[in-house]
Amino acid sequence: MDLNQAKVIVTGGSSGIGKSTAQLLKEAGAEVLITGRNADKLARVADELGVKGLAFDIAETDQLEAKAKEAVALLGGVNVLINNAGIGEFAKLGGITLDMFHRVYTTNIFGLTMFTQSLLPELKAAKGGNIINIASTAGVKGFAFGSVYSSSKFALRGLTQCWQAELRRDDIRVVLVNPSEVTTAFAQENREERENQPKKLRPIEIAHTIKSVLEMDDRGFIPEVTVFATNPWEE
Repeated sequence: MDLNQAKVIVTGGSSGIGKSTAQLLKEAGAEVLITGRNADKLARVADELGVKGLAFDIAETDQLEAKAKEAVALLGGVNVLINNAGIGEFAKLGGITLDMFHRVYTTNIFGLTMFTQSLLPELKAAKGGNIINIASTAGVKGFAFGSVYSSSKFALRGLTQCWQAELRRDDIRVVLVNPSEVTTAFAQENREERENQPKKLRPIEIAHTIKSVLEMDDRGFIPEVTVFATNPWEE
């Protein structure tokens, strides 16, 4: 697609992968709206990047339809949705609680799905819509202590494949992006960004991947892409 014609919503856009993606797409000519839970932080980042901001929590599912309409009104339409907002909780079997599953799935699956569904009429009307779901390598292979988080990303992979089967005839491209570990604020209790490390992925690597996927001519799309750090073990 031509990014100069893009009207983009990025959930979880005030930090990490979402922020880098919003910045890169804005610089490429797209109109961008970012969402986030912290209204003050979101406003600062939106002003810094020169994009629009809309504060809400994707886990508050009863408000998502209204927030989707508000986002579309602010942008004047939408043809790209980047589902980046996500959380993780980690526990070994024996220490897992139902509350962990409820919290993680409400954000990573339930809220993501209902927000996407609320935007579906606009994406169909765009005649060239794009849905980018940010999953994880944890959605391809499980790991110790990852039962709750990893299973949510496996579920997102399944959702993505279902939507691909349903929406291709509507000219909607649905893409799954699986980053390995990226130095962001993810899983940080204080929500502060971790410092970049020479051998670990940065948010900008994932942002470049998303931009490249979107820039492919609309006649084709990449169903799934996984991004690994080349040698994260080397100090």
